[in-house]
Amino acid sequence: MSTIKNLEQELTKIVTELGYKIDHINLVPSGRKELGEFQINDAFSLAKENHTNPREIAENIVAELKKDARFENVNIAGAGFINLSFSEKFYLDFLRSIQKDIKNNLDLEPRKKIIIDYGGANVAKILHVGHLRSANIGEALKRLARLLGMDVIGDVHLGDSGLQSGMVVSEMRRRYPELICFKEDYQGEEFSLPITSGDLSIIYPEASKKAKEDEEEMKNCQKITFQIQKGHLGYNALWNKIKDLSLVEIKKIYNDLNTSFDLWEGELDSFQYIREMLEYLENKKLLEISEGATIMDIKKETDKKEMPPIILVTSNGSYIYETTDLATIFGRMKRFSPDEIWYLADSRQELHFEQVFRASKKSGITKEETKLEFIGFGTMNGPDGKPFKTRDGGVMTLSSLISLVNDETRKRLNPMITNEQEQIKVSKMIAIAALKYADFLPFRTTDYIFEPSKFSDLEGKTGPYLLYSTIRMKSLLKKASTEGYHNYEIKKLKKETDKEVLENLLTMPKVLKKAYDTKSLNDIAEFLYKITSIYNKFYSENHILTSKDEELKTSWLALTNSVYKTNLLLLDILGIEVPEKM
Repeated sequence: MSTIKNLEQELTKIVTELGYKIDHINLVPSGRKELGEFQINDAFSLAKENHTNPREIAENIVAELKKDARFENVNIAGAGFINLSFSEKFYLDFLRSIQKDIKNNLDLEPRKKIIIDYGGANVAKILHVGHLRSANIGEALKRLARLLGMDVIGDVHLGDSGLQSGMVVSEMRRRYPELICFKEDYQGEEFSLPITSGDLSIIYPEASKKAKEDEEEMKNCQKITFQIQKGHLGYNALWNKIKDLSLVEIKKIYNDLNTSFDLWEGELDSFQYIREMLEYLENKKLLEISEGATIMDIKKETDKKEMPPIILVTSNGSYIYETTDLATIFGRMKRFSPDEIWYLADSRQELHFEQVFRASKKSGITKEETKLEFIGFGTMNGPDGKPFKTRDGGVMTLSSLISLVNDETRKRLNPMITNEQEQIKVSKMIAIAALKYADFLPFRTTDYIFEPSKFSDLEGKTGPYLLYSTIRMKSLLKKASTEGYHNYEIKKLKKETDKEVLENLLTMPKVLKKAYDTKSLNDIAEFLYKITSIYNKFYSENHILTSKDEELKTSWLALTNSVYKTNLLLLDILGIEVPEKM
């Protein structure tokens, strides 16, 4: 069975055999359904290339398409717009194909090895709403790329070498000076942490406050940070234990968001490559000293605005984000030799990544053909249009946001769900669906407003609406199964709505391709809503299980099953789980 990509390739062959040179014929959904379901607009570019009339070219193409049993209602509108619809036989064959395996409706991309750097949690700090979009978008892009045939490695890339390490270790020494790791003769003996993850959530804010208010304490924290970077035995032993403790809570939140990583590495993991990287850059004569700092010039003659050099070692000998990010690329190329590395971060970090990418390319750490891509995103704001805050004005944690949405979804639970543990589980699944779907609806660079009540509603363009509709499809198929319907024979269609469902399913590969190319999930989110809404229209028009026409009934069940499987596939890309009931 042909996917839409195969169809376009076959149409391209038909047109080239007519004597016209074209790389690709593009089938696009028609804006005027009375003329046809799809349009071909390539007659205009062909006319320009061949110095002739587009209508003449369109007439030649249409004459060939009318010979093909897959097409019907082939016509020309205006100066050369070709309109066409697919025959019922074509749609029945298509339905049989995707009924057999929904992945028959996928167009795979050329295989590549991709590393996706997303998450960006900071050790010893609580995940807040600013971490939501990186987790959501990164996880979905990872799943999408894998579905399209890519070899993907997801890395959380923890923030574990910054000033917070010095702050927390300093505070721990103030609170627990008797810890063996603080003794001058410490030789690596084992010890236990006297704190819990709850204590850690208090320790960092207090340590940060003290450092900001006391200049001497800030210098002390900077000194400890430097010593951790240089491998201080006691401080590193303590920091590694704090990191492990912090990761317990971090992993819990990411797990709630259905987000997972293949690598749980961080900035400190790049330190093993820094010396080798600096020697490599020195041998290429790319480093220079400026006011005591080691820098690398990355300007280009084509620059329209000033591009500052990248700082690799500060004047006091410390390493900063530019150092660790470039060393991370250095290490990734040695270990994995990826074709592409994608970075998910707030759009405001674009300059930083531009500097790192330029340094990587100029130095040859990455080859010219290796793609380094910054995937920036906008912010999620509260109903007041400002970044989500707690009632006292502080930054809202991710766990608090999930709880806030969970309170809304709990109100809408089916009263038939009486088991408390099931209520908790289902309510949380719906809350995550509400959060995630709202996050994917706008193009990723767009700031958007999240209203918990609105996006938790069972009606409208929301995650709960998609879940409810998908569960209803499953329920219908389950009921049909109890009546003996397991294998659905596909014989005929009845109404335009039947074909409309299939027409939209046919375009799914284009939606996935666009999402992959733009690195944004908004088209998948919109497609999910569209196909679900069209199916719900079809469902309301037809009494599927009570139909007296067995051929129609089994065909409709196959149609339902295909939409159900499509929804499961696309919701899984978005990291949204479907409960049994809600």
